[in-house]
Amino acid sequence: MRSLITGGRGFVGHWLADHLRELGDQVVVIDQEVDVTNPSALLAAVSDAAPDAIYHLAALTHVGKSWDEPLRVLEVNVIGTGALLAAARECGTDPRILVTSSAEVYGAVTDPRLLPLTEESPTAPLTPYAASKLAAEALVAQAHLGHGQQCITVRPFNHIGPGQTPNFAVPALAKRIVEADRRGATTIPVGNLSARRDFTDVRDVVRAYRLLIESGSPGEVYNVCSGRDVSIRSIADGLLELAGTSLEFEIDPSLVRPVEVPVLRGDPARLMAATGWKPEVSLDETLADVLTYWQEHAE
Repeated sequence: MRSLITGGRGFVGHWLADHLRELGDQVVVIDQEVDVTNPSALLAAVSDAAPDAIYHLAALTHVGKSWDEPLRVLEVNVIGTGALLAAARECGTDPRILVTSSAEVYGAVTDPRLLPLTEESPTAPLTPYAASKLAAEALVAQAHLGHGQQCITVRPFNHIGPGQTPNFAVPALAKRIVEADRRGATTIPVGNLSARRDFTDVRDVVRAYRLLIESGSPGEVYNVCSGRDVSIRSIADGLLELAGTSLEFEIDPSLVRPVEVPVLRGDPARLMAATGWKPEVSLDETLADVLTYWQEHAE
């Protein structure tokens, strides 16, 4: 299979490219050298790649920063998706397309009886980032219904692993723990530790993406998640234990989001039924790998 990955040099793109190559795929990666909001440049890149499958990962993904640049987030995440779908229609190979959305589209769930979230759960985006992803989902649905494109949408819940930038909670905590321990500090700044999230190792996530390209149903939406939620506090405590240190957490208001989704837990049943996928990497293994990464890369 000849596979094209947009945003292929990012955290997930790196792991996805490696996984696809291990399976024998020919992989073409495009990233910042091709502006996804430039239709002609994107069409040229997609046509040149002549893909059988496209994994559209290119996006602005920092939820907190989306409040600062909402128009840019909409431009990249919505217009960029529309341009990618149009390029796929015109490239001549009729590729299967996987577009990454986000579990953030579900918004805040205050009634635990509504958990876990299925693909049929109501969507109520609370952030500019989440709104952009839900708008992009509408474009995917229209491309399938109106043009017959073989495209599917994935809603990954929180995914973590070695190599993720400290723009996200788990790698940020690991990096701060390593750096604080090295300089002999007694505290580290943190945001909201009470939030609960459904975490999946990035290596399991990219397996799900490849399986969905093979077996997913065009026009469908799929949660990619573990099916259980854990608190950010338990993640932080786990990293401290692995690091063998006893730092204290200190709330930093600048790290607290203007609007926080209290709990996210998904139901991966549709994904599992379509592909046979299930998580293979334990949370403890993931945290150990993330901490090791920052022990090797933090300054």
